[in-house]
Amino acid sequence: MNVSPTGNLTRRRLLAATAGALAASTSGAVRAQSKYPERPVRIILPFGAGGVADVTARLVADALGNKLGQRFVIENMPGAGGIAAARAVLAAGADGYTLTLLTNGTAITASLFEHLPYDPIKDFVPISAIGYFTCDFIVNESSPFHTLDDFLKAAREKPGTLNIGTINVGSTQNLTAELFKSMAGINALIVPFRVTPDVVVALLCNDIQLAVDFYAALKPTLDGGKARALATSGAQRSPELPDVPTVQESGIANFEVIAWNGLHAPAGTPKDVIETLNKALREVLADPDLKKRALALGIDAKASSPAEIDARLRGDVDKWSKVIAEAKIPKQ
Repeated sequence: MNVSPTGNLTRRRLLAATAGALAASTSGAVRAQSKYPERPVRIILPFGAGGVADVTARLVADALGNKLGQRFVIENMPGAGGIAAARAVLAAGADGYTLTLLTNGTAITASLFEHLPYDPIKDFVPISAIGYFTCDFIVNESSPFHTLDDFLKAAREKPGTLNIGTINVGSTQNLTAELFKSMAGINALIVPFRVTPDVVVALLCNDIQLAVDFYAALKPTLDGGKARALATSGAQRSPELPDVPTVQESGIANFEVIAWNGLHAPAGTPKDVIETLNKALREVLADPDLKKRALALGIDAKASSPAEIDARLRGDVDKWSKVIAEAKIPKQ
């Protein structure tokens, strides 16, 4: 059979087009099957360098990098309400290569700010918790209060005469003290300070009779024998202070404050990326060495399901909204 030159040309074009389509399809399949992560991952923190959240995040980032074969790079972006960090993460896109920490502080921010430029529940998806920690209630070593019940009895016998020190108004520590005051039904003055060292100085000078802060911040004072812990804020005793009773054990039923850090991604991040990160976090956070290093900072390093940390965020938004309203702390 004779085939015209025009027919040969058409046939060659058809074959070329088919080959091109197959190549494109194969390329797309390879891309779809490529393993996350293929390049370094940024974790933007709404905190400055050197704090408990920063040090914990770096421990976890190093472990994730070793597990998944790519660097997880910490970027510090502190700012009021974590707004700067949230904006940077959301602007980077939902591809799994820019993540952030949301915390119990995020729940407080959502409750304290009148208008946030982001919604922590709708604009982010949870991956996993990375750690939990509690507040400690401490007194001067020379204090006549040897139990939290001693403090409560004195506060009820002489209303308005005892002072409780925390860092700034609206912080987790400050709101923990407000919740304690409310649930205990006592009349005591909560005195806010700029930083923890100022709280400690006031305690040692007896300007305040009780201080509320995180273990890592109070550890040097406790280890130095200058102060004693009367209670911790969790539902169970803290691993770092196993001999210290909880506030619940000390007579305030249902009192519980657990601070937490959770890794989150922008909404729309592929489900398989979330699953990969969650699986890796479950493995690295179970490592005894990492858990030991975190515990030295007062952190109970522990993973969770996405649903669990999402429920905690939602519950804390509701909880702190009520505490802020009752304490008459003005919205920002």
